[in-house]
Amino acid sequence: ITAAHVITRATDIDIVSQQGTRHSAAVVAVDIARDIAILRTDLQRQPVRLRGDDPAIGEHACAIGNSFGLGLSFSCGVVSAVHRADVGFNAVEDFVQTDAAINPGGSGGALVDASGRLIGMIDGIFTKEADIDAGVNFAISVPLLIDSVEAQRAIHAEIPALR
Repeated sequence: ITAAHVITRATDIDIVSQQGTRHSAAVVAVDIARDIAILRTDLQRQPVRLRGDDPAIGEHACAIGNSFGLGLSFSCGVVSAVHRADVGFNAVEDFVQTDAAINPGGSGGALVDASGRLIGMIDGIFTKEADIDAGVNFAISVPLLIDSVEAQRAIHAEIPALR
């Protein structure tokens, strides 16, 4: 799963492993309203564990992404808010807000808790003047990711369940 805006204009999609190995991927489904794309790849990895409850405000959160295309990056902060909606990025929103540094290239990456469980998929940076790390960053919540995947599974039977 990645952010739909990351792959919208892509002609080829590669997933790069932590070791730097490239693996091709194909788009299976896109949920534009939630900005979620589901990809297919032959890359075999241990799946990330999903957090079953909302993270607490002030709880430790780390963003994993590819800031500025420089390669794997990891930054940490706290959960600033949960269930943020009407931010204006997507038609359907349920965000985990964090102050973890997220820069361009982080979209589609993971926001994880201190135990490494997924609490969201990085989706946007809120700023009024430039696409910079302004300290207000948003990740699509796990419940919204699950809802999107379940809706797409009804159309595309080959998509596995998230839970």
